[in-house]
Amino acid sequence: MKRLLLAAALCALVAPASARADAVTDWNANAVAALVTTAGQSPTVSTVHLAMVHGAVYDAVNSIDGRGDAYLVDVRARRWYSRDAAAAAAAYRVLLGIVPAQQATLTAQYDASLAAIPAGPAKSGGVAVGEIAAAAMLTARTGDGRGGAYRFPAPATPTDPWPIGQWRPVLPAFVNDPAAWIKDVRPFIISDPARYSSRGPDPLTSRRYAREFDEVKTVGSATSTTRTPDQTDQARFWAEGPQPWTRVARQLALDRGRSSAENARMFALMYMAGADTIISVWTDKARWLFWRPITAIREAGSDGNPHTAPDTSWTPLINTPPYPDQPSGLSSVSAAMAATLNATFGHHVRFSVTSLSSNTTRSYDRFDDAVDEVIDARVYSGIHFRKADEDGATIGERVARHVLTSRFERDW
Repeated sequence: MKRLLLAAALCALVAPASARADAVTDWNANAVAALVTTAGQSPTVSTVHLAMVHGAVYDAVNSIDGRGDAYLVDVRARRWYSRDAAAAAAAYRVLLGIVPAQQATLTAQYDASLAAIPAGPAKSGGVAVGEIAAAAMLTARTGDGRGGAYRFPAPATPTDPWPIGQWRPVLPAFVNDPAAWIKDVRPFIISDPARYSSRGPDPLTSRRYAREFDEVKTVGSATSTTRTPDQTDQARFWAEGPQPWTRVARQLALDRGRSSAENARMFALMYMAGADTIISVWTDKARWLFWRPITAIREAGSDGNPHTAPDTSWTPLINTPPYPDQPSGLSSVSAAMAATLNATFGHHVRFSVTSLSSNTTRSYDRFDDAVDEVIDARVYSGIHFRKADEDGATIGERVARHVLTSRFERDW
């Protein structure tokens, strides 16, 4: 990518100083608050937007650090420019482009970030680099498929006839995913989401389908007598979605005292792998359009399998999300994010994380152990067949491998 020249003439060296340990992690927290907490974006939409934010932050910080491959733009910059100013400016400008209604809050956060950096050429140089990186990202993602018209095919009303085995909106709100257009979003790194497709759900008349049907029917029921208290806690813990992975990454980055360049790369990899995984999974969901356990269990009398028995009043422990079963979104993005954290910190890292959905803390010896728990938890929740969870994790691992070997290589 052609290097871009800064318009401002910057002539004196001023060493940057910041009251914050790391502006990259600070702005990760700001971005999550803006997109998830305030805007209420779904995990699918917020992950795509976090990939935009942190892709720009990476390009900004890396332009100054100078040791990595650019994602979109390599801005000509002095090594003494403020990385904190660059990260803050890039994140701020991209977030303004995504959630302009939050300008007052974001501007206050941005002003606070810049106030902690001494005035001078290092600060103004960093800001200029960050603004160029943000503009490149916003331009690149214009017309990328976000906010499209696609919705999953569904009957006009819940009582209308519909093919056996095919997804339809379910309790409690009978909603069709308003962000089903995720499948049509242009990926960040991979070229063809369909390349990562699963082989689809088990045939309705198969023995394996019957076994997984019985598993989720028994352990995933709202009134299950076989699900243990710990299994219930797992289900409620991961009902928050993928945000525990963000908090783990942020805390480990701070605990290890990593540089802003290292953290910029980590977050860019994590969210781009996560976003491309989600795009791939939603492409696969649209391909298979497989029904959720709540529909399958209530209508088992018509599935053609003699080993499945219907329960017309069955409900899951956790409310079912408004999109098809196959493959699992949370399992996939968890596997993708875990793969990037493995690449960053190693495979044997003990960590604990608290879920905001259950206010409980769970501890793990490895990132992969948490992925395994997510797979189980979605069955305990009553919202997925196990094959959907396992296939989702496989997709996430495959996408992450591609992302990790194709971008952001560093010259150490």
